[in-house]
Amino acid sequence: QVQRALRALTIPLERLQVMKDHMMQAMQKGLSRSTHSQAPVQMLPTYICSTPDGTEKGDFLVVELCQSQVRTLMVTLLGDGNLSPQMMYKTFDMPEEIMKGSGEALFDFIAQCVSQFLADTSSSQERLPLGFVFPFSCRQIQLDKAELISWSKDFSCSDVEGKDVGQLLQSAINKQELSHVELVAVMNDTVGTMMTCSTEGRPCEVALVMDKGSNCCFMAEAHLVEIAKETSGRMCVNTEWGCFGDNGSLNDIVTPYDECVDNESSSPGEKRFEKMVGSLYLGEIVRHVLITLAAEKVLFKGSNVAILKEKGVVKTQQVLEIINHEEGLAVTKRMLEALGLPPNERDCSRVQQICLAVVSRAASLYAAGLAAVLTYMCQTREMDQLLVNVGVDGELYQGHTRFEEILQSVTRLLAPECVATFLPSTDGSGRGAAMVTAVALRLEAQHREVNEVLAPLRLSLADLEQVQALMRQEMELGLGQETNANASVRMLPTFVCNTPDGTEQGEFLALDLGGTNFRVLVVRVTEEGIRMASEIYVIPTAIMQGTGEALFDHIIECIIDFQTKQDLMNHVLPLGFTFSFPCKQVGLDKALLLTWTKGFSATDCVGQDVVQLLREAAQRKHQTGLNVVALVNDTVGTMISCGYDDPKCEVGLIVGTGTNACYMEEMRNVGTVEGDEGRMCINMEWGAFGDNGCLDHIFTSFDKLVDDQTINPGKQRFEKLISGMYLGEIVRHILLAMADRQLLFHGKPGPKLYCKDIFKTKFLSTIELNGLALRQIRAILQDLDLDVSYEDSVLLREVCEAVSLRAAQLCAAGLAAVVEKMRESRGLDQLTTTVGVDGTLYKLHPTFSENVQKTLQDLAPKCSVTFMPSEDGSGKGAALVAAVACRITSSGQ
Repeated sequence: QVQRALRALTIPLERLQVMKDHMMQAMQKGLSRSTHSQAPVQMLPTYICSTPDGTEKGDFLVVELCQSQVRTLMVTLLGDGNLSPQMMYKTFDMPEEIMKGSGEALFDFIAQCVSQFLADTSSSQERLPLGFVFPFSCRQIQLDKAELISWSKDFSCSDVEGKDVGQLLQSAINKQELSHVELVAVMNDTVGTMMTCSTEGRPCEVALVMDKGSNCCFMAEAHLVEIAKETSGRMCVNTEWGCFGDNGSLNDIVTPYDECVDNESSSPGEKRFEKMVGSLYLGEIVRHVLITLAAEKVLFKGSNVAILKEKGVVKTQQVLEIINHEEGLAVTKRMLEALGLPPNERDCSRVQQICLAVVSRAASLYAAGLAAVLTYMCQTREMDQLLVNVGVDGELYQGHTRFEEILQSVTRLLAPECVATFLPSTDGSGRGAAMVTAVALRLEAQHREVNEVLAPLRLSLADLEQVQALMRQEMELGLGQETNANASVRMLPTFVCNTPDGTEQGEFLALDLGGTNFRVLVVRVTEEGIRMASEIYVIPTAIMQGTGEALFDHIIECIIDFQTKQDLMNHVLPLGFTFSFPCKQVGLDKALLLTWTKGFSATDCVGQDVVQLLREAAQRKHQTGLNVVALVNDTVGTMISCGYDDPKCEVGLIVGTGTNACYMEEMRNVGTVEGDEGRMCINMEWGAFGDNGCLDHIFTSFDKLVDDQTINPGKQRFEKLISGMYLGEIVRHILLAMADRQLLFHGKPGPKLYCKDIFKTKFLSTIELNGLALRQIRAILQDLDLDVSYEDSVLLREVCEAVSLRAAQLCAAGLAAVVEKMRESRGLDQLTTTVGVDGTLYKLHPTFSENVQKTLQDLAPKCSVTFMPSEDGSGKGAALVAAVACRITSSGQ
């Protein structure tokens, strides 16, 4: 019978592994918004998003609600790595009637304890921040707001469940006229333990409380905590794992002794896991094993065992002494004799075995739960190995080496990929609450400074409406014959007056020159659709910034190479040329280059007809098969390309390395070209918007630094706020300013961050991906020789988001001016149109397109705008412009 009892209390490693897997599944359910309400492990967010870094300073008041006491503390942190906090505390016994009375009486009592404590304490701080340790299941709404889910541990105060305990305490404190005491944080004892163990720059990211109750908390990736508002960084999650097993998942390891303990509890069927591991219950489990074995005449033969029927006669502390003490048998004998059960040696030995089995099982179950948490952390951080500190507190762990050994060894077996260092908590949850409060205030101060730095980049709706109005004003100036020369938005006629109608057919060549990569295409337009073949050629920097002759010779060489590969050398095909630089178009196949952008500066080109430069290069290279029929820029090409699939597409937008827009304007409004009938596509060249100073009020100090270091200072001002060529540089300058203010990288940014263009715009797209693990952000930064904390990673994401959001909003303000002008010019109450859009920033950045669309809706509510991403936009578009031109020529229009 003894062996049977011991076997029932022994859980094989394979079953512990299964339990670990079940715990992980329960955790994932608890974190998911869709399954949280049914999850057996509640996974409550705490809104604690950082651990101490050792710089915390000041006096912090703590009030801790204990089993039957209120403990008040004053903790003074010296900013010395939290190595030597100074502490004063006082404990107040709580009358039982308070524990079971009204909620108001409870919080009034706590506030009176605080008042008495402060009367004996001197703190010179005007504002005394308070941390409140409330060791019950709460739904945290934010750091200082927590709604009580349910009482436990013999508390049953009325009118508290479902209420915000932070507000109840603050109201009670205000009644005591302690106006300088301000509640900053509410937390449970587990969280306090984790924070206590974070010292000397060693963050503690997991905590286990192994006391009368049982719980665990850990730092989870914030984006996985779906029920919380935070998505950046990490957040401490309070597992509330005591309820694990309430759904029956532990039934196969629940013994008859556990059933007896559960039935005698104040909450049968609830907190099944806690009842197998909590110190409130271990003595009771031992008691029920002894009752069963005594009834089977295996123990205490001939003795009256009625005493064992009394709840609480076997104390957990005695059980722990029996297994821990070298003289365990003597301790067992004394305990049994005190109960009036004169034992023989065999009785003592068997009772000791039973105590060891009950405690070993508890330690193994704790290990399975902890292994689930550690493995989950390791997997969600995408690490091969997790090195982590685990803070531990509670009477089961403190000083009980046998329990500690079992916990650590079983954890290692169940989570071999995780190396956990166990740190016993000193001064427990009270000191930890002071840490939570101190960290919250440090982050609050930091956040204020960060907001100061980023405030100039944050644009209000009024700011954006002003940009929209200014853009509209500059558009009107650009369209006027008299005012065009002085307008910052050039509004260049493209002589593209028709969009595809679907009847175009034939084979066309297209060139697409818009940056360091140059593309040559052959486009076959048939009734069945469009087929294309293309090749990309690189333009070396030396050629981009050399002579015009060398540049156009290089382009022709690339065309010859492509035609040779495609067996097109003997064909004379109509050619559309996408040339993505500001040009004054004189005709569909004649355009004078106004200025180079995007790092180009080839000589003897500005003011020249680029189609003629291409034809002359062809002659030099003896290439006679070129028939250039149309020159368009990439924005027009994008619009026409999308117009082939959607006839409503009358706007083109590029947001990539550079930015620009075009749209179909009523001819009567185009003062720079003769004729009033129909429409013509206008290439806005809006990148230069603001070159006349009209946007100076939204130019920040960071934008000025970026502008000053470009090859064209004072030019393309709007483009420098929006496009991919510059956003990374803006971020880099902000990071340097923040490091200078000690907000990032401990004030040491490292030499690489001072290098121009080292921080690529593609980093913004990666960093802002929702759900990107902080480890990946840190990997990006480590490539720049930046040693970052995960707090730095969170801040970095905030900087990137501010810069990319502003870019998207400004882009939307420009578009709002365009579509509103189209609507008014056409005399419509509501305009329905499509924007063909291309560019890596728009297409690859995770939130840019969404932010553009949302802001446009706010700024132009009378316009219904669909965005159509262009596939092979500008090159295909150039071929289609050529196709439309050929159609119109052949039909004699």
